[in-house]
Amino acid sequence: MSEQDFRHRLTADSVGRALELVGERWTLLILRETFFGVRRYGQLARNLGIPRPTLSARLKRLVEAGLLEKVAYEEDKHEYRLTDSGKGLFPAVIALMTWGDTYLPSPEGPPILLRHNDCGEHADPFLACGHCGGEITTNAVTPEPGPGFVSR
Repeated sequence: MSEQDFRHRLTADSVGRALELVGERWTLLILRETFFGVRRYGQLARNLGIPRPTLSARLKRLVEAGLLEKVAYEEDKHEYRLTDSGKGLFPAVIALMTWGDTYLPSPEGPPILLRHNDCGEHADPFLACGHCGGEITTNAVTPEPGPGFVSR
């Protein structure tokens, strides 16, 4: 396979494109915090123990990419709010959280439980088909070329 073929595969790959933006540890942890209501720079820095220059750079990139928006709440003060695009990553972060709780468990148990507001029970998240509601697993789907597929 030539180098050109390899580059094309990466640019045509949805997972690769997503990881270019959010595939770094601090970025996902910042998003996790925003999903759970943390919006202010100081809170993010304290909760994550992240170096401030790193936090500033990641927040800038998330704003530029349209995942967060910077909103003033007082004169010269602002907070970071999820956009629809940012909220769309919630299932990915919850999938990572669920995987971590299952395969890299803490002896004390999960550090965060999700209570489902509709039924009041602790949520047991899973990936489901939007058409039939069936669970999506590696054995329940077959990948096939989509409209953006280019064979080489």
